[in-house]
Amino acid sequence: MKRLLLALLLASASLHAQQPSLPAVQLGAGMHLIRAEVADRDATRSLGLMHRTSLPPNGGMLFVFDESGAHCMWMKNTLLPLSVAFLDEAGAIVNIADMQPLSEATHCAARPARYALEMTQGWFAERGIRAGMRLRGLEQLKPR
Repeated sequence: MKRLLLALLLASASLHAQQPSLPAVQLGAGMHLIRAEVADRDATRSLGLMHRTSLPPNGGMLFVFDESGAHCMWMKNTLLPLSVAFLDEAGAIVNIADMQPLSEATHCAARPARYALEMTQGWFAERGIRAGMRLRGLEQLKPR
């Protein structure tokens, strides 16, 4: 049993070590501040929050897409329950979806979105943040 536990811990540490160190941006949603890691390349968007076992309080990941579109997210290899807010070019929330761990079900933007912000499941609802509200701080992102 001890060997199995040790093997699981080592495997988890190895997977976490594979996560690249990503730049972060501070966003604002109403009076709430968010520290979001920025996934703005195919490789970092594909990996996303896979294999993570926790997120810091008010921490999440901002997916920056090359262009606005009907982008979709899934939870393959993602261990945490998450909520995703799809955002348009101006940072307005298009829609929010709750996503279950390890699911391959897709969750898509209701209309063209340029960004997707993943947070711990329920984060948006607990703070009264909903579709139509605008997030601050996207102007800090460097164009590619």
